[in-house]
Amino acid sequence: MPVPDPFREGLARGWKTIDGSRLSDDLSLHTDIAIIGSGAGGATSAELLSQAGFKVLLIEEGPLKTSSDFHLLEDQAYASLYQEGIGRMSKEGAITILQGRAVGGTTLINWTSSFRTPEPTLAHWASEHGVKGHSAADMAPWFERLEQRLGIAPWQVPPNANNEVLRRGCAALDYSWHVIPRNVRGCWNLGYCGMGCPVNAKQSMLVTSIPATLEHGGELLYLARAERFEHQGEQISELLCAAMDERCVNHTGRRIRVKARYYILAGGGINSPGLLLRSDAPDPHQRLGKRTFLHLVNFSAARFKDTVNPFYGAPQSIYSDHFQWRDGVTGPIGYKLEVPPLQPALASTLLGGFGPDSALRMEHLPNTHVMLALLRDGFHPESVGGNVELRGDGSPVLDYPVSPYTWDGVRRAFQSMAEIQFAAGAEAVLPLHGDGRYVSSLAEARQLIDGLRLELFRTRLGSAHVMGGCAMGEDPRQSVCDSLGRHHQLANLSIHDGSLFPTSIGANPQLSVYGLSAQLADALAQRLKGDA
Repeated sequence: MPVPDPFREGLARGWKTIDGSRLSDDLSLHTDIAIIGSGAGGATSAELLSQAGFKVLLIEEGPLKTSSDFHLLEDQAYASLYQEGIGRMSKEGAITILQGRAVGGTTLINWTSSFRTPEPTLAHWASEHGVKGHSAADMAPWFERLEQRLGIAPWQVPPNANNEVLRRGCAALDYSWHVIPRNVRGCWNLGYCGMGCPVNAKQSMLVTSIPATLEHGGELLYLARAERFEHQGEQISELLCAAMDERCVNHTGRRIRVKARYYILAGGGINSPGLLLRSDAPDPHQRLGKRTFLHLVNFSAARFKDTVNPFYGAPQSIYSDHFQWRDGVTGPIGYKLEVPPLQPALASTLLGGFGPDSALRMEHLPNTHVMLALLRDGFHPESVGGNVELRGDGSPVLDYPVSPYTWDGVRRAFQSMAEIQFAAGAEAVLPLHGDGRYVSSLAEARQLIDGLRLELFRTRLGSAHVMGGCAMGEDPRQSVCDSLGRHHQLANLSIHDGSLFPTSIGANPQLSVYGLSAQLADALAQRLKGDA
């Protein structure tokens, strides 16, 4: 029996949507509030503002794909649901950056891990970056509200073998570990969350806030790339968009003008600064695109005698913060330990190697485990992140130099992961590095890791979390927006996404974006009603 597709059912009932790729003429649209980006920040804001009675237009660069389109096939999913066809990289091409680009944004393709912003992070923002109104106590009701809305709770099913390695290794070493909260309802435990959920169990924006917005009379414009804000003085007068073809690769030549009373930018930590840079937005203190942070990630593989089958089951269900805050907030860089799922294409990219070596690593995939470390960047004077810049064609790119301070964290994370994997019973461990090789004892691993040349391209690095670039704070000399997300210089623009974060947060960021955006959207609704 086929699984129902509620989004297509809504379309059949008359939801208002516009497919930019099908436009035969240029288009002009008018709305109360135009929201650029349909991910965690944009869609959450759209739901609350449409419920408050405002006419909302949600604008998405990528295509509309629903559960009927999700077939658990990597070649289809990566090409159609990810930024730059899963080819988004840092400026020099050494760091792979996974971000969504479809209706629902990254919430469509993430691995469902949902954490509140850590209290030390919120306290640091207040004390060091002049952020007001976002303490742990301030945010708690908003996190609770979104947890209830999106079914966020610790995963009740026993971990798959891939996550069990992390749990078992930490337990053997008496390192702390915990169960990950996931935003799912009725999850089938398939393990292919990164390719879109075919049964609508993942409570992404595609099945929650976007449908709610459309039910309240909101409109969705997709395959429309936001190119530029036109602004005069303190006011944005209109947003110019380019209609994209159905693959979201080329412009069709059609133009879309959007006039709104108010604009919300929610394109994420690369695209939001990118749009403002293309728009020549006021930036008197040169803060735009600066201090953009990744949770830089490095990886360690391990081979086990028993079957792991790392491609089945909830992708992430166990984590360890044992090394996250042990040296305080501003000491040596801390890191969170999790595991990635290993479908074949992703696994071959991570495991690396060439020719027979690559083939052998893939032959052992059913017995392979990979652990990852999320490095918490941005809390130390030597941890300043990167800069969003524009390429010659106007597209944004992140220049992300890796400092000696961060490389020290990478090396320590390699050591921690190898220790945990051997404690969990691994026969051999492989630091994922160009000079890495499988070694069969912890002593060998320590010696190998201590001798690795930690350099870009030589070390396998990635990230799925981009934060900062439009930092919030009360001092315009240090920030782009105030603590309510309002742009310091443009009176009818707010930003509601992870680009507001003054640092990385030290946890998977989707719940942080949900809670913050809900808080900001509620405050915005009250202001706009008061101004009416």
